[in-house]
Amino acid sequence: MSGTDRSVQAVLQARARKLAVVETQLQDEPELQLVYFELAQETYAVEAHYVVEVLPLQHLTPLPYTPDFVLGIVGVHGHIVSVIDLRSFFDLPRQGLSDLNRIVILRDGQMKFALLTDRAVGSCSVPKQSLQTSQPHLNGVRRDYLLGISTASWAVLDAAKLLSSPQLRVESYV
Repeated sequence: MSGTDRSVQAVLQARARKLAVVETQLQDEPELQLVYFELAQETYAVEAHYVVEVLPLQHLTPLPYTPDFVLGIVGVHGHIVSVIDLRSFFDLPRQGLSDLNRIVILRDGQMKFALLTDRAVGSCSVPKQSLQTSQPHLNGVRRDYLLGISTASWAVLDAAKLLSSPQLRVESYV
């Protein structure tokens, strides 16, 4: 090997070591698996392990005497699922329903309901550390249910908080 070949080899080995360190750091960083969707011309996401299914909105039955954010109920595989309208809950601009609307069904051990979306987009993973958790410009209920903002400017919602929220439980009898 000539001197030039050795110096090229040394440079390549140094680069390989640097890249190996970065890859190891990325593997150690916890990632969030997200399902993301559009709502009121904004992109929102929830952690995928809370998502049971994403379906077209069909056969919605409105419920009387419920809060505005309870859009109604749908039948899914023989079970009744409440549909929550985050537009109303988060005080976002309202819009009529269309064929593009989807529901994202969330579930934890005790609660199950669907979120109305304008359009379900897809899924991805993001490093948990990349979320911006400080959002001083947000106020009210939206900030209460926010995990953070992704680098793609998605509002990542805290699905666990949504599912356990007393504000989203309707336990009135008529």
